[in-house]
Amino acid sequence: MPHRTTSAGTPFLARLRRAALAVLVLGGVAACEVPSPRGTVGGAGVGGDGPVQVALLVPYGSARGSDGTVARSLENAARLAVADLGPGAVNLAVFPTQGTPGGAQAAAQQAIAGGAQVILGPLYAENAAAAGVAAAGSGIPVLSFSNNTDIAGGNVWVLGNTFQNTASRILAFAASQGRDRVVLTHADTAAGAVARDAVLQAGARTGAQITGTVGYGLSQAGISAAVPTIAEAARGSNANAVFLTGNTAGDLPVISQLLSETGIGGEAFRYLGLTRWDVPSEALELSSLQGGYFTLPDPNATAQFRSRYAANYGGGPHPLAGLAYDGIAAVGAIAARGQTVGRSTLTAGGGFAGTGGVFRLLGDGTNQRALAVAQVVNRTAQVVSPAPSSLRGAGF
Repeated sequence: MPHRTTSAGTPFLARLRRAALAVLVLGGVAACEVPSPRGTVGGAGVGGDGPVQVALLVPYGSARGSDGTVARSLENAARLAVADLGPGAVNLAVFPTQGTPGGAQAAAQQAIAGGAQVILGPLYAENAAAAGVAAAGSGIPVLSFSNNTDIAGGNVWVLGNTFQNTASRILAFAASQGRDRVVLTHADTAAGAVARDAVLQAGARTGAQITGTVGYGLSQAGISAAVPTIAEAARGSNANAVFLTGNTAGDLPVISQLLSETGIGGEAFRYLGLTRWDVPSEALELSSLQGGYFTLPDPNATAQFRSRYAANYGGGPHPLAGLAYDGIAAVGAIAARGQTVGRSTLTAGGGFAGTGGVFRLLGDGTNQRALAVAQVVNRTAQVVSPAPSSLRGAGF
């Protein structure tokens, strides 16, 4: 396969590695400390006659240059879902958040005053937490676009796929393939600690044994310094897999390359991924990732959603857009049964059909999503374990 090149003739993979190193130089993403009503049981629901009144909170007016595009894609997906439900099911009102906690709080208060029964969004964990606090005493559930489980609970749910969900799926599959002795690697950052803890908790539930845990500084020097320790942990514990919690825009290209150069990887030590390795798709060309496993949403459901979105709006959706569609789909499914959208109906065990496969919301504000497992083979992602069609069994 020929390498993609820039106009200056630089191979794409070299550019990807340089971009990853630039991210490492900047350091990890800091964790946010945000107020959350998670200590209380909330979101019981607000009944009413006629269509369900849904307030969509999206970051229109944000100072971040990309937020307007994300907001538009989220709104488009939500409107597509409303149209699919048919007239009289859901009324959608859009409220800009400016991409800030203060803006999200004000938008939530305005939505509540306007008669909202469900708040869908906002984007960003701290914004979702602020909206949750604003709605805490109202009975209105907040279905946020975050995947940060720190803000889940009370009246706030996260719709984004969580590290816990991914770790459980990939470890259960790996164990079924005999890859049940796993060394865990993670960045020594707040985000890395979240990833580490998610994998450790999943290991206790899936039959996979975490034989060692090694952290590294989020820099090229930090990763290089940790590689001998990771190699020693893998060989010394008779491991047969290595869990890489990094992402393609940061540490993953660097740590996978350096580990593979020491003989840790490939068939002897199968790589397991916590993040999407096919975003961007060119990352699949990395020689160090060949043979490794990672998860992704049901490709068939995803392709159908992308096709229908493009047919309606003339272009592809943002990767997060499906969350808005999923939220409306869940609301519509509950309303079609003549029930109030609230805690008891949102957390029904059967779950809902989503843009990436079936999913369900849990009482603690998190979610479970049926994921496929893919293996990198000949620089492509090949599904080796399809996404389950229901949430009964399959590690759930």
